[in-house]
Amino acid sequence: MTTTETTPTTRPSAHHDVLVVGGGIGGLATALSAARAGRDVHLVEQAPQFGEIGAGLQLGPNAMRAFDRLGVYAAVARSAVFPARGVVRDAVDGSELTVLDFGRRFVDRYGYPYAVAHRRDVLDALLDACHAEPNVHLENGRAVAEVHETASHADVFFTDGTRDRAQTIVGADGIRSRVRHLLDTSEPSFSGHIAYRGAIAIDDIPGPVSDDEVLLWIGPGMHLMQYPVRSGTLYNQVAVYERPPSRVEPHGDLTELADVFARACPQVRASVDLIDVSRGWPVFDRRPMRPWSTSRSVLIGDAAHAMLQYLGQGACQALEDAVELGAALRAHPGDDAAAFQAYEDVRRPIGARCQEAARPWGALWHTEDPTVLGLRNRLLRQRRPDDYSELDWLYAERSLTLLDNPAPGAAERATRAAS
Repeated sequence: MTTTETTPTTRPSAHHDVLVVGGGIGGLATALSAARAGRDVHLVEQAPQFGEIGAGLQLGPNAMRAFDRLGVYAAVARSAVFPARGVVRDAVDGSELTVLDFGRRFVDRYGYPYAVAHRRDVLDALLDACHAEPNVHLENGRAVAEVHETASHADVFFTDGTRDRAQTIVGADGIRSRVRHLLDTSEPSFSGHIAYRGAIAIDDIPGPVSDDEVLLWIGPGMHLMQYPVRSGTLYNQVAVYERPPSRVEPHGDLTELADVFARACPQVRASVDLIDVSRGWPVFDRRPMRPWSTSRSVLIGDAAHAMLQYLGQGACQALEDAVELGAALRAHPGDDAAAFQAYEDVRRPIGARCQEAARPWGALWHTEDPTVLGLRNRLLRQRRPDDYSELDWLYAERSLTLLDNPAPGAAERATRAAS
């Protein structure tokens, strides 16, 4: 296996078994999963080097289960943080609204712990696994312009004028996927929310900081998410504000950011002051779509089901997609159409539900309606820390195919991590 990290100027047309477009977390996981299913995989990434934008990543039990199936659980866990609890606070008055216990009962219920990690660490774990897999070839510096397909193959045309041909195309190329254009040419929807994010040394945070909890502050038109990463040496922060309805342009405004968070309590304001505001990230999503595949191409991750961040499930769902697609390819050798259908039957309902649930959940976090806000806070304060009834649809084992070849010792490792 070789890795190229420069953009080719000239090259003959290449032919591949499986061509994965996109080298993020979902794309690398899919390459690994498809290779383990016996396919020869070539992955192309437009960036000159593999990397992940952003810092922190929330990894629910479903993501940790996927890592275990891919054989990278230990590599991810090495630098991840396993928080004892998640805490939701009112961003205006600072009061505690609810707690979610991530301890033994949580692990016993779902088989795996809740973790938070640095995106780069997760990407590196998957990269190392792909490098060790002889059926995976990785190539950088190749940006896709168009994808066409026939009954017998698919052609990918790149912006440098080259073309590759493949038996199977996997679109792991994000919310503005070129592969998706085979099925849908619509544009993503701007949510009106702008995110500022970054991680700083945990020692640079003024005042007390918990190194074993995920902390969420919610308030009118805003929220702040905080948690440790990199074995507790860095502190990840994401501040999101909602633009006024009259401002529909998808870009941030520092005056707006300051005005919205001016209503927050001193601890939140001080934390936001530490975030890098050199770039605001407009938040987009899409409505559920069906199908996710053609006769030669299939979508995973944001290319299939881009969602708002309010469930913390973007990367988690992409990882589940990757494992399930590999399982389907293994179960239906030589019949991609049947594999794609089996994959979609399992993954499309949950992906669509995440897309549909994230929007109102975000609206509830940001509500300015005093009646809704009061009712929200009252209900949150009444729930028990070990009430997981609303999480089963996200975290519980769903697919029988995911039980193929489970890695030994998973539950034991998960319990140790959460204890």
